[in-house]
Amino acid sequence: MLEDRTIAASPVPWPTAYPKGYAVVDVETTGLARDDRIISAAVYRLDARGEVEDHWYTTVNPERDPGPVWIHGLTSEMLEGSPLFADIAEEFASRLADRVLVAHNAVFDWQMIAREYARAKLEAPVRQRLCTIALSKELGLPLPNHKLESLAAHFGVEQRRAHHALDDARVLAEAFRPSLRAAARDGLRLPLLECRPLTEWSPGPAPLIGRQSGGGYRSGSWRPSRKRPACPYPNPGRYEEGKPLRQGMRVAFSGDTSVDRELLEDRAVEAGLHVATSLSRLTSLLVTNDPEAGTTKVVKARQFGTPVIDEAAFGQLLLDVEPASEE
Repeated sequence: MLEDRTIAASPVPWPTAYPKGYAVVDVETTGLARDDRIISAAVYRLDARGEVEDHWYTTVNPERDPGPVWIHGLTSEMLEGSPLFADIAEEFASRLADRVLVAHNAVFDWQMIAREYARAKLEAPVRQRLCTIALSKELGLPLPNHKLESLAAHFGVEQRRAHHALDDARVLAEAFRPSLRAAARDGLRLPLLECRPLTEWSPGPAPLIGRQSGGGYRSGSWRPSRKRPACPYPNPGRYEEGKPLRQGMRVAFSGDTSVDRELLEDRAVEAGLHVATSLSRLTSLLVTNDPEAGTTKVVKARQFGTPVIDEAAFGQLLLDVEPASEE
């Protein structure tokens, strides 16, 4: 697009607060659940203005069924001789170190990476991430949806092998460059979120490799799953700004969070709150870092008049939750 070439070619007064480098990442996985594994990873390292410095790609042996082969194209036979994640963890870390992790739906890539490092008893050297979906919203790009292919088409970037980690990372890097320059031109604050290394974990049972009837697969979990007990406290009603949370309040979460979502929910439960998976008129509070998003929960919160706060404010409130009324 002519507009984007103009942005790239013209001198831009670069915001001093912008990061000094980026790691554009894509990972392909055995699935979407928390016990799924990375089977390939790619990183494009970019400088402060989005210019490519180098790139790196590897397949990874997940030690289990590779999952949806019809999507990523990686079979068990193709992955058999690949390194384990622990074997590539150091090289991967060197590509991420001192850079902002950039990904399309970054919370997914970050959580998969953080979990793999937790399994290896290591920490990923990532402190901030940037989601290109959030950035495209900040820029007001006229996209029909938030798929990578739509972002690529907007900037005239050719996709060659969709769902191949290296090509997806290349496409994203090429689309991120004009996005970054447009943000700099307009003086926008980049939608950066904190990445906290995942340390609250414990190993699950050894993976059970092989297919079940029906074509699914079985595996162990890196962190034992458990059904949360019902909240023992009655719902005291809605949260009021300026007042503390009270045990029994129903809290819902929406969108990307800096802390792993399940850990954040665990902390809420430990404080005596009721974690709700959906939002209703009985919900006391919605926690979201993107209150302008059009998610179902955010829309319902507006309809019901449910109070909305961000993750940082919620974290502070968790430090001093009032006990439930004894009446």
